[in-house]
Amino acid sequence: MKKYYLLFFITFSSSFLFSQTEKIPEKKIQKTFAKIDFLSLSLPDNDPNMGFAGIHYNLMLNNWAYTGLGLYGSVSGNKGGFFTLGVNAGVKKNIADNLYLDTGFHFGGGGGAAAPDGGGAFILPHFNLGYDFKSFSINSGWSYANFFDKGNIRGHQLNIALEIPLEYSYSDYKFSEDEFDFSHLKNSDWNVNSKRISLMFHLNNLKILGDDDNTNIKTFGRATIKLAGFELATYLTKNWFSFLKLDGAYDGIKAGYMDVFLGGGYHLSLNNNNTSILAKFGIGAGGGGSVDSKGGFLLYPDLSIEQKVFDNFFLSINKGYVMSPNSHFHTSSFGLGLKYYVDRNGIISENTSYTSAKFKGIEVITQQEVYFNPAREEGKPTENMQQISVQVNLNLNKNLYVAGQTSFANFGNAGAYAEGIVGLGLNTNPILNDKVSLFAQILAGAAGGGDILTGQGLIAKPSVGLDYQLNNTLSLRSAVGYIKAVGKGEISNPFFNVGIKYHFSLLKLK
Repeated sequence: MKKYYLLFFITFSSSFLFSQTEKIPEKKIQKTFAKIDFLSLSLPDNDPNMGFAGIHYNLMLNNWAYTGLGLYGSVSGNKGGFFTLGVNAGVKKNIADNLYLDTGFHFGGGGGAAAPDGGGAFILPHFNLGYDFKSFSINSGWSYANFFDKGNIRGHQLNIALEIPLEYSYSDYKFSEDEFDFSHLKNSDWNVNSKRISLMFHLNNLKILGDDDNTNIKTFGRATIKLAGFELATYLTKNWFSFLKLDGAYDGIKAGYMDVFLGGGYHLSLNNNNTSILAKFGIGAGGGGSVDSKGGFLLYPDLSIEQKVFDNFFLSINKGYVMSPNSHFHTSSFGLGLKYYVDRNGIISENTSYTSAKFKGIEVITQQEVYFNPAREEGKPTENMQQISVQVNLNLNKNLYVAGQTSFANFGNAGAYAEGIVGLGLNTNPILNDKVSLFAQILAGAAGGGDILTGQGLIAKPSVGLDYQLNNTLSLRSAVGYIKAVGKGEISNPFFNVGIKYHFSLLKLK
């Protein structure tokens, strides 16, 4: 009889342990790479060439194919404020140990700075030869730019690019909001060092500086450009981090100003990690809204002080400068932001207060959007406008999320129009065989350009829609909504969009 008891105990214990292990979501690895590239676009009417610099983030679909997103901006010439957004797809194949061929294309939309961009839609195929140094690679070759929707920017040119291989850990989106204590996770693949990121939504003020004979002083006086935007930072070590920052004007000058910065900084923690001082320096592009930033290349030195308000939320105050290297465009920057820190994808951390972890859902939506007859400046023909849009959602719980969205016009004779908006959304639990979920959201922020009447740039954009799940990581998405200018703008129009959503979950310490 004792033998039977022993057999029953072993079987029960094995089943119990297996069920505990089975509950831990599988840790998956997604290989990616970041890319910075540069090309010189020829312009008509004896305009100088426009230096076009891009920032891309691509996912490897297998050993040779990739897809992702990219943002371009003018950094030389006289078209400061020219920006585009688009999608990438391509193939990378080794032809020797370290040599490879990279062929692909970029499709997007955008424009600005009175350039002949038409509706904004453009293609940018390339064929490059690269050399892999393992920790980074360099490639260069032929590319062709064509703003084909009634635009007049097209031509062949050389391009050069720097690529850095990256990767991230994730699990399926269905595990979002599942929570586990460390005693279970210690026996899993998640028992590794955590990595830190931060996301900040902020309001920033740029006070225009300079001599009385400065072009921007003559145009705006010493006005203050009011901006709204967000900043994403990734920590490389305990103190050093890299960041990407995007802002758009919503008040102070005519709508249309935007800037984008990529940079790095140092984080000094004080007061038991409740207070921090951050020194940052970024380089990037900016312009629009009649701001004269020449070619668009800008510098961004900044000093911030942060104070913890609750959990991983910090209130940030920053002081710095946004300026061109020769100070032709020169502003003093002062802002206020709310920052959220996340220690992710590992349970080993210097912060010993963590005892459990929760999977948080992330959604990245790429979509094409149609505005029905948006109001335009007097003398401009009324027609539908289309734009390409990218939205990122972070789940706060199963049914509530915070969202950030950026969009650039690509059809409809409004190539310079762009948006940068943030807000909240609600979604239902899955229905109809767990394939369909409904959502409602309201976003607000900065928009302007392309002769669209957004006033000084502040808009509100509510919408409702549905998602249809295709597999563990992809869903189809569609929505209808309304865009309305807040203040003196006249735009007040319905819209419709359709796109694809990439969704996954990250392990967040708590």
